[in-house]
Amino acid sequence: MASAREPLLAAHGVVKRFGHVQALQGADFTAYAGEVVALIGDNGAGKSTLVNVLSGVLAPDEGEVRVAGQAVRFGGPMDAQRHGLETVYQDLSLAPDLDAAANLYLGREVVRGGLLGRLGVLDRSAMRREAVRAFAELGVELKDVTAPVTTLSGGQRQSVAVARAVAFANKVIFMDEPTAALGVIQRARVLETVRRVADRGICVVLISHNMPEVLSVSDRVEVLRLGRRVASFTAAETTIEELVGAMTGSLDEPAQQNGSSRKAEDGR
Repeated sequence: MASAREPLLAAHGVVKRFGHVQALQGADFTAYAGEVVALIGDNGAGKSTLVNVLSGVLAPDEGEVRVAGQAVRFGGPMDAQRHGLETVYQDLSLAPDLDAAANLYLGREVVRGGLLGRLGVLDRSAMRREAVRAFAELGVELKDVTAPVTTLSGGQRQSVAVARAVAFANKVIFMDEPTAALGVIQRARVLETVRRVADRGICVVLISHNMPEVLSVSDRVEVLRLGRRVASFTAAETTIEELVGAMTGSLDEPAQQNGSSRKAEDGR
């Protein structure tokens, strides 16, 4: 069971206020190695705010965040990245006129003799070799890593963004609605990539409103409502009706844990 392991990432009692609005009201969250955990909730439930806290974009007003058991206070997104946490945003944050290899190393380019910032020349051949390897390991089909990203399909662009995150994350990758703008075939390929990432021992946190997709790819589902985690389900042993009930509050007392099946948080 997950509780017998040390989580890669954990949040306890996280509070975040924006003026008089309290977006998070003591939210909890856990992420374990090698799993896909979906983070779901209605609009305004606090999903984006929680992910922004966990990825270093926002500082919590109260509560604690731990990475591999150690309490952390991120100084910003780059600090979270140094702790092995990466985020794939819905807009992907790719440079469309650069090729796939350049996007893989965007902001972390390789130069001959050291890191960018020292005198030297960009080692494009090394970055392209590593890009080919990285895409192949994830099963991403790109015939030419030197083609501008703007020429790629939506699914391929999503895969480039995922591969970039995998190249530098060793603990957790947050993915915000990764298949929202994709067709059926491209969506299936991206979900296959998500599972391959988890198979590498990284936790993928999937933020999605697509309930069938959530149940098809996730190991566990965490439900937020009004800024708090209200339930946690094992994906294989729950239903869309139960998830929607937890999200809306119509399911006041989800079924108690049965072995490793599902667990309702008591909200304390």
